[in-house]
Amino acid sequence: MKIKDYKQIIEDIKNKVYYPIYFLYGEEPYFIDLISDYIENNILSEAEKEFNFSILYGKDSNVQDIISILKRFPMMANYQIVILREAQYLDKFEELESYFNNPLKTTIFVICYKYKKLDGRLKIARTLEKNAIYFESAKLYDNQITKWVEEYLKDKKINITPSANILLVEFIGNNLHNIANELDKLILNLKEGEQITDEIIERNIGISKDFSVFELQKTLAARNKFKSLRIVFHFSSNIKENPIPKVVPILLDFFIKVMITKKILKNNININDKELSNQINIPFMFVKDYKIGAKNYSEIQLKQIFKLLREYDLKSKGVSNTDIYADDGELMKELIFKILNA
Repeated sequence: MKIKDYKQIIEDIKNKVYYPIYFLYGEEPYFIDLISDYIENNILSEAEKEFNFSILYGKDSNVQDIISILKRFPMMANYQIVILREAQYLDKFEELESYFNNPLKTTIFVICYKYKKLDGRLKIARTLEKNAIYFESAKLYDNQITKWVEEYLKDKKINITPSANILLVEFIGNNLHNIANELDKLILNLKEGEQITDEIIERNIGISKDFSVFELQKTLAARNKFKSLRIVFHFSSNIKENPIPKVVPILLDFFIKVMITKKILKNNININDKELSNQINIPFMFVKDYKIGAKNYSEIQLKQIFKLLREYDLKSKGVSNTDIYADDGELMKELIFKILNA
């Protein structure tokens, strides 16, 4: 049975609705770990775990031994739990199909098949979809992560400002485990209903909003050369934290939305900011920055900026970089200077 929402699986477990097989797969390890950890910690008591809980690893296991463990009956408990981690490395995984067709109802078998998909055309995939909880843990797109942060904090009755959210994600990146760890640290010092602000992020995580890609977008939109170059010189001196492959996609997304904003405003000069924020899919409070960018750059200049961003992304990866003395820090300064003078 395919289930798209991990919360439904956890809710069923809370209500003591268990299934013999959980097949958890996909490119995002966070949700796979979340579900398997919840099963590990919330079905058996500590005393029951002593005889009825097993963790296996795909690299170190074989199918026959796994099936032998799966077919054991629980001792002094209603269930035994078997978690197979790194299942994607199990040799002859398809030979588990015989068990999938006739699982033991007193065994809860959790399969963690990370970083890849099981080919849906295979017979074993169809068998699992029919006989197991079949959950794909898909990688979130960058523009989905801030929404996930909001929901994560909402469950814990904590709020976050849009700018603090962007600042956090921009600094930490798209690793949900790392984001959740940082949020959990922040929550320790907050009460229910309180809000995470830019200042809290800066004070507790050591991020400065004055030297962020988010702030660079604003200064570039305004064509403020002094502030833009001040930020990029900071970036170039901390290039490992702000590599070009991380900065370029964010700037490209920003300037694409500036171009979209420009075209919308050209066709509808009376559009209000709320409608505009909905059309370009950005928080209302940031609309003014996109409008400023749309005013300060022509379509020709924006197309030139797209070209520059692609060019310097390739150069940072060693493609078409003919200047052997241009390290990533120098390339970053060169790129921003050219954008400002497009």
